[in-house]
Amino acid sequence: MKILLLSDCNSVHTIKWAKSLYSKGVDVIVFSIGVLRVSDYEGTNIRIYASSYKVSRGNIANKLSYITIIPKLKRVIKKEKPDILHAHYATSYGLLGSLANFHPYIISVWGSDVFDFPNKSVIHKKILKHNLRKADKILSTSKVMAKETQKYTNKSIEVTPFGVDLDVFCPYSISKASSLFSQNDIVIGTIKSLEKKYGIEYLIDAFSLVLEKRPHLPLKLLIVGEGSLDNSLKEQVKRLQIQDKVIFKGKIPFSEVPKYHNMISVYVALSILNSESFGVAIVEASAMEMPVIVSDVGGLPEVVEHRKTGIVVPPKNSEAAARAILEIIDNETLREKMGKLGRLRVCELYDWNKNVELMLSIYNKIISS
Repeated sequence: MKILLLSDCNSVHTIKWAKSLYSKGVDVIVFSIGVLRVSDYEGTNIRIYASSYKVSRGNIANKLSYITIIPKLKRVIKKEKPDILHAHYATSYGLLGSLANFHPYIISVWGSDVFDFPNKSVIHKKILKHNLRKADKILSTSKVMAKETQKYTNKSIEVTPFGVDLDVFCPYSISKASSLFSQNDIVIGTIKSLEKKYGIEYLIDAFSLVLEKRPHLPLKLLIVGEGSLDNSLKEQVKRLQIQDKVIFKGKIPFSEVPKYHNMISVYVALSILNSESFGVAIVEASAMEMPVIVSDVGGLPEVVEHRKTGIVVPPKNSEAAARAILEIIDNETLREKMGKLGRLRVCELYDWNKNVELMLSIYNKIISS
């Protein structure tokens, strides 16, 4: 089986799909806009066609300039002769796939491509509808995103969860202590890009409120990631005078993500936009038997069983988030129970090996039909 993925070759999600399919014996090719900047594909026979075209994101003129890449994509298709063309992201790569006019053709929606893009203008909406109309199969990582996508197509949409490797994301038997924290520290943490949509400022405010309520506890806040809000979030911490309690770690390689999850006592994700379609980091935390607190947006409540594996709070509500944090840190039994139930739920629904097998079965059905 030979699959041509239309997707950002530098995305951790693309890398994960490509390498996992390759490990199952699939001949994988990736066609990407922009240059290859990562070394993750080394040691494999995955072929990367990274376009040198500089395509800006934004207005319709820029979006339509994707047409200039079509001849190169068609040459790759002619050379590689894939069994399936699979676009990850319904608008940019979805447009490339629809204009390539190759079948069978699959589109996987990712989030902002269906939650944000079609709301920009009538033309944006028409582009999305056109792309979905050309697809032979449409996939979504969450039910809530499938429901949103259904507004723009009458085709059925299959849910293909983006799970985690349960052998990598598992409870550590080693101490949580590190150069950053002591064994007794209660660490509230998040691993996210420091961008507006992820609501990190609400987490900082919530943590400050928790410190006021429990000044005697050894509380710390760990923020892992980088982004455009780096400086403003650090300024917020200074204004609240909690610099000694907050650690900004910056960007880390994916291989170190489990190690940092292991330092966290309670994982918190307070995203503010519905385009947060699936909480991969939340699933990772649950897999490591960590209680989680998430905002009620997009697909986040879908990966948390409220009051069993974690707590769902209203978005943009630091007070509610603080109350949830207090409830969990005040009750060690609850913390452990939520963590264990979270792991069981991930094993049932978000086992990456099962997710890959589901994708392979979809591919096989499409090829055989």
